[in-house]
Amino acid sequence: MLRQSGVQALRAALELAAGDPRQWRSVAAIASAQDLPAPMLEQLLLQLRRAQLVEARRGRLGGYRLRRPAREIPVAELLAAVGAMPDLGGRAPQATASTSASGPDGDMAPADPEAQVLLALERRLRRALERELAALSLEELLYDLRSWRETLSNGGGLMLG
Repeated sequence: MLRQSGVQALRAALELAAGDPRQWRSVAAIASAQDLPAPMLEQLLLQLRRAQLVEARRGRLGGYRLRRPAREIPVAELLAAVGAMPDLGGRAPQATASTSASGPDGDMAPADPEAQVLLALERRLRRALERELAALSLEELLYDLRSWRETLSNGGGLMLG
């Protein structure tokens, strides 16, 4: 469901969120920690910088860091910044000229009731996904990540949620 660019942007953002928020992290360090190709990561970080989600500093001690606290960064904003908002993948029923009527969006909509119900369901699912991604913060994903790491460690912690 998530595009590769979205997954990689989330991994990079989680790497930045996991450390000291004041610390600058180089592209090489982030790429190495997350096993991501550095040139592609650099492009994603530039997109995140343009969207004002990360800030950059040049030089030997430079790199990238989150511009805001992780709790203030919605996952939807991060995915949108790299053009990776998920698609439900479904295809709406195709309308034909003889069986179409203008829908509420001005689009041609299928005239049969079953197709209308399926189109409405797809719209509802898309809105629900958008609401959930807008409500989910990077900090919540970081919490989940830390919980999973603890669960999988030798100590065998408890995964909640």
